[in-house]
Order: sequence, then C-alpha cells, then structure tokens
Amino acid sequence: MKSIVAVDKNWGIGKDNGLLFSIPEDMKYFREKTRGKVVVMGLNTLRSFPGGKPLRGRLSNIVLSDVDLPAEEGLTVCRSLDSLLEEIKKYPSDDVFVIGGGSIYRLLCDLCSEALVTKVDADGGATVFYPDLDSREGWELISSSEPLESNGYDLRFCVYRNKDLKTEL
Repeated sequence: MKSIVAVDKNWGIGKDNGLLFSIPEDMKYFREKTRGKVVVMGLNTLRSFPGGKPLRGRLSNIVLSDVDLPAEEGLTVCRSLDSLLEEIKKYPSDDVFVIGGGSIYRLLCDLCSEALVTKVDADGGATVFYPDLDSREGWELISSSEPLESNGYDLRFCVYRNKDLKTEL
C-alpha cells in the first residue's frame, strides 16, 4: 500500500474540507498514479469529490466510515480498520493508494511502503496535516524531482520509503 498526497511547506494538506492549492501538474500526477488502481479514503474525502461520488477510472474506491452510504458501483465501505485491511488484501499492494483525509493518513501512514508526496513551496494556511516524513522515524526520502512551476507554485514530486515496513499486509 502506498500513500499519495500534496503538502505545503508545513506538511499541511487541507482546510475547510478542501485542498490547499489548485495545481494542474499535481492533479495530473495524481490521476496518472491512481488511474486503474484502488483508492482508500475517509468519508470527508469522498464528500469533497464532485457530487460526493467515487472517483471514476479507479478499480475501487474504499471508504473507511461507520456512516451508512448508498450502494454505488465502484464504492466499498469498511466500518473498521480490520475490515479495511481485509478488503485491501484482495488487491496487489502496489495498486492500493491512501488518498486522505488527515485522520486516514495518520491511521495508515506507517502501514504504507511508500509515500508519493508533492511538496509545494508555499504556506497554504492548513488546518489539517500529513505526518512530517522528514522527521518521522523509519521514513527516508529516496527521490525528488527537479523543481517545477505550476499555476504559480513551485513544487517537487518526492518519494519516501518506509524503512521499517518488513512485510506487506
């Protein structure tokens, strides 16, 4: 399982149930990495999508929530961490991406083998944060793109590896 996220320079990821920035290059990167894959999220992340609908073009959208949701094609609701972990075992681990929000990232971060982090060189005034992998025990930066500019923001695409993860789920 991997995590994919865009963070500001303080590891902020959102405010008011929305993204901090509108960055076309990051959205393109997200689509390229998650298309045809499984995405794992919390209820607020699902609700933040257009119409509150699952992302199209994904193998499955898995939501960790204890709220009843209407049955919808491509949507699986797991009511507990145990049921979520059982559900994702059905897929190759490299095909599963945690996509938010903050509580889901915190819950699953150390169960991920990698984190694909778009680092935006700006302060987005976040109220929700991703774990700071630069200072988190067991994580190491293994690659970073050259800086690029998109929609007025400087950013880098970074990959972190979880050195402590010994076995896949």
